[in-house]
Amino acid sequence: MEKKVIIYTQETCPPCFAEKEWLKANDIPFEERDIRKTPAHMQEVIDLGASATPVTVIETTEGKEVVMGFQEDELSRLLKK
Repeated sequence: MEKKVIIYTQETCPPCFAEKEWLKANDIPFEERDIRKTPAHMQEVIDLGASATPVTVIETTEGKEVVMGFQEDELSRLLKK
């Protein structure tokens, strides 16, 4: 099943950096959306009910999962084959 990973970040967020490094180390492609550089991305995070970054959206043909914060165990469960 094809999965699209979107991570909402901001430059001053250590957990965002850690999650991006984890995704890269696990060869998981992702789209980064900086909430400070694009107001529409900030609104998307607010619409998801989040108040902090990172926020990760995993889209599949069956729907989407949202992970608030860098939760390595949850990301592993959702993303690893």
